[in-house]
Amino acid sequence: MSRRSFEFGVDLESPGDEIGSWRYVIPVFGVVLLVSAIVKSALALVSSGVLLEAALDLALISTPGIAMLYIGHWLPETTIPSELYPRIVTWVFGGVAVMAFVMGLRVIHPGVSVRFTFGTQAVLLSIGSLAGLGIGIHEAQALTHARTLEERNETLNRTERRLEEVVAELEASNEQLEQFAHAASHDLQEPLRMVTNYLELLEDRCGDELDDDGEEFLAYAVDGAERMHAMIDGLLEYSRVDTQGEPFEAVDLDAVLDDVLTDLQFRIDETDTELTREPLPTVEGDERQLQQLFQNLLTNAIDYSGDDPPRIHVSATREGATRTVSVRDEGVGIDSDDADRIFDVFQRLNSADERAGSGIGLALCDRIVDRHGGEIRVDSASGAGSTFSFTLTSGERAADPAAVERPDAPDDVERSESNAQFGGKCPTD
Repeated sequence: MSRRSFEFGVDLESPGDEIGSWRYVIPVFGVVLLVSAIVKSALALVSSGVLLEAALDLALISTPGIAMLYIGHWLPETTIPSELYPRIVTWVFGGVAVMAFVMGLRVIHPGVSVRFTFGTQAVLLSIGSLAGLGIGIHEAQALTHARTLEERNETLNRTERRLEEVVAELEASNEQLEQFAHAASHDLQEPLRMVTNYLELLEDRCGDELDDDGEEFLAYAVDGAERMHAMIDGLLEYSRVDTQGEPFEAVDLDAVLDDVLTDLQFRIDETDTELTREPLPTVEGDERQLQQLFQNLLTNAIDYSGDDPPRIHVSATREGATRTVSVRDEGVGIDSDDADRIFDVFQRLNSADERAGSGIGLALCDRIVDRHGGEIRVDSASGAGSTFSFTLTSGERAADPAAVERPDAPDDVERSESNAQFGGKCPTD
């Protein structure tokens, strides 16, 4: 016998038609009660001639019979499984047996003189059957509900176990990915470094002997080796975002941007970039990764500025505990159909000959923002510039809203104004 069979007291291994046949017992019993009611009322009318007595007998005995017929029709439409029907029938006959036992006790009690007529017996037995039916239905509903909860808990437990397995598999996969990336980086960097060194040696020793085609071929080889080196470094950085990130702490984004602008100062001067900024908040995050995020977005804005000098604006807005930081440029823009795929690895909108880069920068930005529990998006149109926006969580140390907005905002405003005074170049003193 299965566990469910033991729990419900029914052998669920028996054929389905045997279980289903129990549904007919209750309506058949109801028909018996209706026939008994009709016979009893007819006999009462013939023997006594009192119409009221016959009507009362008909009503009292037929009411449980009608209830039985209704329950027999209603039961298959409920969630009560058919294997519980025998229990309900057992309760019906149990109610009849209990009422019969009570009547027997009353008859044999020495101090009580009771004589039950046929009509009284029929009425009491029908009431007992109705009481047993009510108890049986209530118990069946309770057992059905308990089984539903148990099955739901089992499903949740299975889902939880599966999620734990998936998480463990993902952790193992990430660890293997990191090991593979490290090994691939080391194994590829060494021969690539050797190729680059020999190309440089070839250029130093034989550069004067090469014709124009030879110099062009050598330049292509050196450029390809450098791009491969940048691609390997980018892949390694991408694979380590989650596994080798620093613990989150309160990070001043204004200070982060200052550091990034210092690193990019040569590019800013070289391209005559005009960069303006608004006060940035303090957020919870990994300072090193947030520096990488800003550097990639600003470099991207400079590289895709078009023919005009780059013009970039960095700003931030707040909504509750969420801070949205935006980097806007007036460059070549992005077609709306390409807005989603630019955050995928190795997705480039231009060939390597047209634009430098490995195709990993924006994918790395997306992964960094995802690790910080935020989202990154781009609002752009071809030829109309782009605005990259990402969300972060406010830093805990900035409990005072005024602190989040930086109390030294006037200095930042002066710094923003000074950017325009110095030809759009952001001073980093």
